[in-house]
Amino acid sequence: MPVISFANQKGGVGKTTTSINLASALAEKGRRVLIVDLDPQGNSTVSLGYDRKDVFISIYEVLIEGMNPQSAVFPTVQDGLFIIPANENLPGAEVLLVDKPNRMHLLAAALSVIRSQYDFIFIDCPPSLGILTLNGLTASDSVLITLQPEFLALEGLTQLLKTIDLVREQLNPSLDIAGVLLTMYDSRTRLTREVETEVRSFFKGKTTVFKTVIPRNVRIAEAPSHGLPVTIYARRSPGAMAYRDLAEEVLYVTETRTGQGFESPDTSDRTAGIENTVGGAGKGTDLVDGDTRLPDSPESPPAPV
Repeated sequence: MPVISFANQKGGVGKTTTSINLASALAEKGRRVLIVDLDPQGNSTVSLGYDRKDVFISIYEVLIEGMNPQSAVFPTVQDGLFIIPANENLPGAEVLLVDKPNRMHLLAAALSVIRSQYDFIFIDCPPSLGILTLNGLTASDSVLITLQPEFLALEGLTQLLKTIDLVREQLNPSLDIAGVLLTMYDSRTRLTREVETEVRSFFKGKTTVFKTVIPRNVRIAEAPSHGLPVTIYARRSPGAMAYRDLAEEVLYVTETRTGQGFESPDTSDRTAGIENTVGGAGKGTDLVDGDTRLPDSPESPPAPV
């Protein structure tokens, strides 16, 4: 029953889209999956058919008011897929959490109450390094990294790898990497192919780079406006089929490879290698007492073809 965070300090890389559609594909295969919408933008909540204004029991009430997380679990249109939604109060949670005791471990404590009820728990984190994201990473067994095959996405990857190392050092020593997923993939462009080659070569033997890639597909972009995963909205579309293939790979990593678990590589040389590729990254950060916030950039759904 792994807990997997979908986190990236760069927005617009398919983080929310992947958490929703991978969860739906796993639910199709008979797994019970819970999504925790930890992003104040509430994109997972809206994409699964809920209006944030109408949600009165959410992850905000669980973290800030200490509500039982079971009371915040809602069903979705997909059998076996559930969500703890976000509401309009969540943007204020960062400020209120500052003075909470054990503020970085509140989500981990909440999920421990219901963890045994699900085969997978996915945490959709904000595209920033704040207290909410740190709660998500502290509560997780692993991080699934979504990566758009573009130059700036590689630079964001450098920052994310440094963040994962910091979280391991200060908050969650067992945090691993579930794998790297290429999203918004367009095989017609040379840049896409070059970035894919670079990423697969760099992570070879260290971290899983999923064989499945998620293509640019208009159906993936349309599905959230209908409150549906693409696996329901357009079942036979290339995007839906790609997420089903990804679900097979995730099940192999988490269930078939019994005892092996997720990837937990030594990243000391890895981040340096990517810095050489993309031109460096920022300085280190104290996650517990220092300034944990990095520039925020909102996530958007994949662009249509």
